[in-house]
Amino acid sequence: MKLTINGELREVSARTVLALLEDLGLPPGRTVVERNTVIVPRDAYGDTSLEEGDVLELVRLVGGG
Repeated sequence: MKLTINGELREVSARTVLALLEDLGLPPGRTVVERNTVIVPRDAYGDTSLEEGDVLELVRLVGGG
């Protein structure tokens, strides 16, 4: 399925937000996901289905000073 992720069109096989993060090697607990302009609650990543044409913004939280 084709998704736009951070402005880049990508072909993915993941069917949920959680599966996508795992495929991309991003830690779910430290990644904020916006799907079609709506923030996905972290506890809903495994239940949030992805659909052809979705637009996602992924922001990884990092600590430091």
